[in-house]
Amino acid sequence: MSFQFIKKLPSPAEIKSQYPLSAKAAQLKQKRDHEIKDIITGNSDKFLVIIGPCSADNEEAVLDYIGRLARVQKKVSDRVLI
Repeated sequence: MSFQFIKKLPSPAEIKSQYPLSAKAAQLKQKRDHEIKDIITGNSDKFLVIIGPCSADNEEAVLDYIGRLARVQKKVSDRVLI
């Protein structure tokens, strides 16, 4: 079986170079990465919830969903990381 590539997908490194994180976003990502590591390794008693739309074809619906999740996260941040 042969394949014909119509368009090459960019590598993760190419995407990162095209869309660099701001200093604030990079700091938040580092904080979240540490929180997730602590939960997975048992250093935190928080419950980790990984959720998201399986498809993001409707931008308005995705933004609404994210907004709702952010409000829930604020309410339960002492015991759950969404």
